[in-house]
Amino acid sequence: MSVAFTKEESAETASETLLPDRPISPHPNLVTEAGRKALEREFQAAREAFEAAQQLDDVNERRRQSAVPLRDVRYLTERLRTAQVVPDPASTETVAFGSTVTFSRADGRVHTYRIVGEDEADPKAGSISFVSPVARSLMGKALGDVAGSGDQELEIVAIA
Repeated sequence: MSVAFTKEESAETASETLLPDRPISPHPNLVTEAGRKALEREFQAAREAFEAAQQLDDVNERRRQSAVPLRDVRYLTERLRTAQVVPDPASTETVAFGSTVTFSRADGRVHTYRIVGEDEADPKAGSISFVSPVARSLMGKALGDVAGSGDQELEIVAIA
């Protein structure tokens, strides 16, 4: 629709309110129980932000303030709809989704990560996505096994 038929002040203002959707991963939407709860909290926060923006009197400001929360609500609705909660692994014999794995690199660095879903991954906080190259190379391996990740060899030193 042309901007001439809306209450927008300009084409620039209109374009500010039309955000592209957040990309949805082609991988299965596996999540931990904590990951599902985090998605629910994010969804609730986005809904509340959208509802707060709807209370603004100025139509242009309302659209600007609603754009991000509305995009997030759409994304999170889809992620919650497709979420497949994976229970914690029953065994620590091999690395699996939900495992916390400690590995050492050839240069002596030691890392510990929990393997989780894409939306809950945060490497700085100690979690990586199950579709990341490191996680994929570690999955199915046992204590003492060496996994390859690019030019790096990773030796599994602990699984919890």
